[in-house]
Amino acid sequence: MTAGRILRGAHLALTTNLLLAVACSPLLAVLLTSDPGRTWPLLVLFAPLGGPALVATFTVLRSYPDGVVLEFWRAWRRSARRALTTGIVATLALLVLGVDARWAWGRPIGAAVLPPIVVAMTLTAVTTLLVLVLLAERPAVRLRDAARAGVYLAVRRWYLSLFSLTVLAVFEALLAARPALAIGVAAAPLLYVVGANSRFTLAPALTA
Repeated sequence: MTAGRILRGAHLALTTNLLLAVACSPLLAVLLTSDPGRTWPLLVLFAPLGGPALVATFTVLRSYPDGVVLEFWRAWRRSARRALTTGIVATLALLVLGVDARWAWGRPIGAAVLPPIVVAMTLTAVTTLLVLVLLAERPAVRLRDAARAGVYLAVRRWYLSLFSLTVLAVFEALLAARPALAIGVAAAPLLYVVGANSRFTLAPALTA
């Protein structure tokens, strides 16, 4: 029984990693084969694809389905419109904030405006993550309600939000240093931790 569970878990993780890579293939191709400093417009263009891919990943990692591939693409298709909208809004917000931060860096006004910009970028990232997890948990939820709950709980349960961001930062560092290891092995386990922690963060909204 234990060996069977281990094998099933390994199959789920490896299959999910492959599906996630396929769903985000344009973004990964640009990220891994070019200089992000020069090709950032393409990164901005393809970044929203991560929205439905993450919703589908959170769905299969939570439900542990027998048909991983079928359930992944069902969740992707079901969430595509709202998850892509979430990704587009988040990407544009982070782009604007990033441009503002770049402009303020090294200027006298930077000491006053950079801290609020960093806070706004952090809140945007956490809220986006919580909205995507909420779309996986409650596929019928309205995007406005999901965003409202995400902002409120991201601030109220900030310590959990910071933990999720820390895990994502570890994944990003691993992706930069060892792309094959990050995509092929580490993605599913780390995203499982992020998804579980985000569900705990969203517990007041999920039980309401």
